[in-house]
Amino acid sequence: MTFSRRTALSLGLGAAAGLSLPALVRAQDAGGNPRANTSSFTMQDWRDHFPGLGKATIVADTVSRALHYWNADGSDYRVFPTSVPISDELTKRGYTEIVRKKEGPSWTPTPSQMERYPDWKPIPPGPENPLGTHAMYLSWPAYIIHGTHDTRKIGRRSSDGCIGLYNEMIAQLYPLCPIGTQVRVI
Repeated sequence: MTFSRRTALSLGLGAAAGLSLPALVRAQDAGGNPRANTSSFTMQDWRDHFPGLGKATIVADTVSRALHYWNADGSDYRVFPTSVPISDELTKRGYTEIVRKKEGPSWTPTPSQMERYPDWKPIPPGPENPLGTHAMYLSWPAYIIHGTHDTRKIGRRSSDGCIGLYNEMIAQLYPLCPIGTQVRVI
């Protein structure tokens, strides 16, 4: 698929921002079509957040609803549209890291979710699971970067605190992020 300069600029991903066309394509679905609810991304530079790239680096921008990824040497930079927490009260900001990863995760409501929704029950892996196909657990308890089967959530304030990605995009990101990947949520 070909993208016009106007399309790239409207997504905030023009050449002036230092982002190549392949990264723009990565923010598209498997059929090459832009997602209708994908937000306009704000460019991020890892140097504004970390002194070095470490094993890998993620900056999750809750304002533009995008996750930015860099590999250890900075040669691979990717941008993914995300869902973000539904309110500022549920949004944890700061520095953390990936401490555990799970393909085919199960989901269990947190204590605060059980207070608000006492009828919620744990959900095993599968199409009804809100964590989608892959989960990367952060050092903050109950905060996860994960997939979602509900594609309507991406590009919106729709989570209880986690950062959600389309399942096909978390499947791309998951193998790139070793345990110890540094993460900043802004």
